[in-house]
Formats: sequence, C-alpha cells, structure tokens
Amino acid sequence: MYLIGLIALLIALPLFGIVSAWFSLDVNGLQVLAQQMQTVMPGYLATSAWLAFAVTLGVIIVGAGTAVAISLFEFRGKRFLSWALLLPMAMPAYVSAYAFTDFLQYGAPLQTSLRAIFPGFRFDVRSLSGAIFLFVFTLYPYAYLLARNALSERGAHLMEAARLLGTPLGERIRKVALPLARPALMAGAALALMETLADYGVSAYFGLTTFTTGIYKAWMVMDDRIAAAQYATVLLLFVALLLWVERREQQRMRFATVRGHRGDGAESRLPRLGRSGTTLAWLVCGLPVVLGFILPVLILLHLIWRDPVALDLTRYVSWTWNSFRFGGSAAVIAVLLALALCFAQRANDLPRIRRLMLRFVARLASMGYAIPGSVIAVGILLPLAWLQALMPGSMIGIWLTATSAGVVYAYLVRFTAVAVQSVEAGYSRIPASFDEAARTMGSSRWHIVRRLHMPLLWRSLATAALMVFVDVVKELPATLLLRPFNTDTLAVIAHNLARDERLAEAAVPALTIVAVGLIPVLLVTRALNRKA
Repeated sequence: MYLIGLIALLIALPLFGIVSAWFSLDVNGLQVLAQQMQTVMPGYLATSAWLAFAVTLGVIIVGAGTAVAISLFEFRGKRFLSWALLLPMAMPAYVSAYAFTDFLQYGAPLQTSLRAIFPGFRFDVRSLSGAIFLFVFTLYPYAYLLARNALSERGAHLMEAARLLGTPLGERIRKVALPLARPALMAGAALALMETLADYGVSAYFGLTTFTTGIYKAWMVMDDRIAAAQYATVLLLFVALLLWVERREQQRMRFATVRGHRGDGAESRLPRLGRSGTTLAWLVCGLPVVLGFILPVLILLHLIWRDPVALDLTRYVSWTWNSFRFGGSAAVIAVLLALALCFAQRANDLPRIRRLMLRFVARLASMGYAIPGSVIAVGILLPLAWLQALMPGSMIGIWLTATSAGVVYAYLVRFTAVAVQSVEAGYSRIPASFDEAARTMGSSRWHIVRRLHMPLLWRSLATAALMVFVDVVKELPATLLLRPFNTDTLAVIAHNLARDERLAEAAVPALTIVAVGLIPVLLVTRALNRKA
C-alpha cells in the first residue's frame, strides 16, 4: 500500500514542481516577473480571457440548441443526428485548423466568390475569431452530451406537464428545459474550456499569444524556466478554478437528473415537428456536424487528391509506430496504476488514516487530466534542472529526456485520471461483500484482484486502456517538449508540416489521428443506443 501511495505522489510530482518554482525566486526572478507583467503577461491574459469567454458562450449555445432539439422533439432523421453530433469529438482542434486554413485562405475559391458579391470582403481564419470558431464546433459535444442526458431523463415529463398547463412552446423551452439542463451545460462548458486553455496546436499555428504558447516560447525559445513556471502557475490557477466550477455543477446535476418512470409513454408524448420544424432542427443539428467534422475531413481528403505527394512509407510507418508505442505503453501502465489505486481504496482492513491518505493521493493523481500538457512538461523539466544542478553527474535527466521514459511519464500524469474514472465506475458495480467472502476463504489481495476483480472489470479496463491510448495519440504540447530526439509522432509531424505550410503532406497524419479518435466516439454512441 505504501508503494501505491508513493507512485500516486510521483504522478502528482509535476504539480508540486510548478508551485515550488515560486519559492526559489531571487532578485533576478522578481525582476523577470515585473518585466513580464509589464510586457507580455497582459497580452496572454487578454487573449486567453477572450478565448475562454467566447468559447464558453458558443459551446453553451450550440450544446443547448442541439440537446433541446434531440431530446424534446421527434423529427425525421433524429436517430442519425443524435450520434452524428458526437463526431466532432474525434476531430482535434489543431487538425481542423489545418483544414480550414486552406479552405478559407484569401485566394481560395470561397473567399474569391464572396469578394465578387461583396467587394472588400475578407476573413482571416488565422485569428482569434477563427480560433473561437474552431474550438466551438469541435468542443460543443461536451455540453451536448451532458445536456442531452439531463433532458432525456426528466425533460419530456416536465415539458408535458407544462404543456398541459397551457404554457406555450417557447416558454416551456425557456423556463423548463433550459433551467433543467443548465448544470449539465455548465459542466460541459467547463470541460470544453479546459481543453481550450490546454490547447497548443491551434494557438501556435494561428500565432495567438496564449499562456500555452507563452510557456513553450519561454522554455524552448528564450530558455527561461522561471518565466515558464510563472505562466504555468497562472494557467494552473485558471484550471483549478474551472475544476471547482465543474465539480460544483456535477454535484448539482444529481438533483437535475433523477430518472423518471419507464413505460409511462413519455417518449410518445414528444411533439413531432412538421416540415418547417424539421428543417430548422436539421439546420440546428446538422450545421455543427458539417462544420465540426464532415467539412474538415472532406478538405483534408481534397488536399491529398489535389496535391498528391510521394509519401515516404518508411517514415510514415515510423511516426505511426511511435504514436502507437507511446499510446500502448501509457495505456497499459495507466490501467495497472488505476487498478491498484482503486483496489487500495476498497481495502476495509486498513486504518482509517491510511485509507484517507490513499484517497487523497488518488485524487491528487487524478488532477492531471485537467492540467495542460505544456504545464506538465514544465513541471517535469524544472525538478530535473534543479537535480542536475545539485548532482552534475546524475544520469536521471538524460534517462528522462533522451529516452521515451519522460514522455510516457508525462502521459501518465495527464491521463491516469481517465483510467481511474473508468475503473472506479467498474468497481462501483462489484459489492464489497465479494471481497469479504474471498478473504474469509484465505485469498490474498493479489489473488482477489487476479481471479475475482479482473474478470468482472475487463470491460472497464479495456475502455480505460482505449481512452488513454486515443488521448495519447492526439496529445501535442507535452510530446513536443519531452519527446526524444528524432522521435516524432503523428501529432508532432502533422503540426510541423502544417507550420511549414505543407498542408497536403500534413493531411495524411492528421486523418490518421481522426480515424483513431473515432474509436471512442463509436463506443460512446453504442453505449447511448443501449440506454435508449
């Protein structure tokens, strides 16, 4: 049990590394901080604040509109749209940025045609407004999915009650449906906002001055680890606040998602839309799917067809192998660690203080998912720099930065929480009496896990491994900062090629990332269809 707690603390170590950087500030560090506050920090704050506000508002609007249409009305094509609305979850925002940059550039056919109609028209997608557009239509599924679940469970019953009282349709949506879905919408918007703040690919490609790009420039360009730690700490405070809001809204969702009685005909009372209503519903639900998934995929395919490149199969296989190697290693280790943490918290024979400590370190290790990859990378590199200064002959720095160990460690810090959540959900369905019965028959803890828990948890373990694998394949900032020399992944090579304006070459690895990201979307869709 002590070993499990030690490993969990090791997973949380980068967070302590970021915070501890402030305790080592000297006079020069304070001067750097004052200089940053006068020069670049206001720009980082302003850009990040505008991005956060606009993306939150857009995700709430799109998520609410699609959830209301799918959950509270019947119309032709509803079943298709209900799962198609989840497809943008498979599209990383930076991949969508590469696609729309080619589609919406000044000399592209679309802008050329619009200028023929509206002289002087010009839209630069590589701007703050373009980034907001991309984030809204790739991240709205977070709000849509949670709001849809909230409305599907009680929305139809309450909307029917309001209809019987003579309330008009618009008033029913405004005064019944939206307040019911508000906690879910806020929780989904908080998740989308954390993804926005953690993004590096879109901000770097569009040249935006956000905290994530500031961290990368401070460390890799200016070689200023103090400035990097300062930016990372400010971003960490943002994320901590968002985590608090998300947890609060999740708790409120418990009161808003009490299930109604099955079999009372609630589904049959959903109003069926006519021709104009169906057209409006398809516009509300179909436009996000087109802009968030279908159009970027078609643009990438068109790039490959328009500018065919001689793909170096050997190098492409190497990039794919690196992505799958990192993803597979992180998935296996994260699942084993999650299994150990969750099992340790079930042990009733431990002293209360030890159980509380294990629960605390487990929650601490689970915070990494909300932390941007660039912040985690700085949290790993800072202690290494101090260790090398104290122990000049130490090989641990080389071991972590010149091999795959460092980047896999960063993935574990970032994505262990994903595995823990899935395994905890599986353990919640295994009664504690099973463990007690096995212990009375003389079974050891290892025997209980191997012979009892793992056969019952195999679905949860497989889901956890798959989710971690997909997240690792899509991860960009941590990989950029920590990957070994001459070790590129699909995400890194797509970013590098797009940065060099070689979009046709970047389309192949980008589409591969999207194809891998479709796997969890299909699993979520299958699970939702089972519930329905």
